[in-house]
Amino acid sequence: MAETFSPEISDRICKHMNDDHADAVTLYAKVFGDVPQATAAQMLKIDAQGMDLSAQVDGATVPVRVVFDHELVDSEDAHHTLIAMVKQARSQS
Repeated sequence: MAETFSPEISDRICKHMNDDHADAVTLYAKVFGDVPQATAAQMLKIDAQGMDLSAQVDGATVPVRVVFDHELVDSEDAHHTLIAMVKQARSQS
């Protein structure tokens, strides 16, 4: 059984995404956060409803909220959802 979704899980996911998948986080901001001019982004927090990002746009940092298409139930759901979203974003960019 997957771990329940918690602030600790959020921190772990954010660290992993920022350290290992920065390009995916930028794509989330561009495609799902409606900030196509973002040159970089960081995942600040993820919860059951969505994720909070900070995106770099023209030298400024702007907050971005990306809402999921369903409520996440646990970390495994988050993992599958983030993978599906990056695949979708790559097909649109």
